[in-house]
Amino acid sequence: MTTKTSSARLLAFLKKGGDITATQAQTKFGIANLSAAVSNLRRNGYSIYLNRKTLASGNTISAYRMGTPTREVVAAGHRWLSAFGNGPKAGFSLTA
Repeated sequence: MTTKTSSARLLAFLKKGGDITATQAQTKFGIANLSAAVSNLRRNGYSIYLNRKTLASGNTISAYRMGTPTREVVAAGHRWLSAFGNGPKAGFSLTA
């Protein structure tokens, strides 16, 4: 029997079209820091968006969901940010 990592289970959930809050991620997958898990997935080229929703009660919640841009475009953007976020760095390439 194989078990998936919590990040792999989160990714599978998002790929199915689900959205998830930090509380849900802790309950469903044991992920204590959803922001860090999402950042890791984004660095691997997955387009994941944070949406804020206002409930009927007036409370606002934040939930992540999967987007539609290609993995290559997102990965190139994150490589650029990693290389140039604090100024140009040698060795930057838009290819993996």
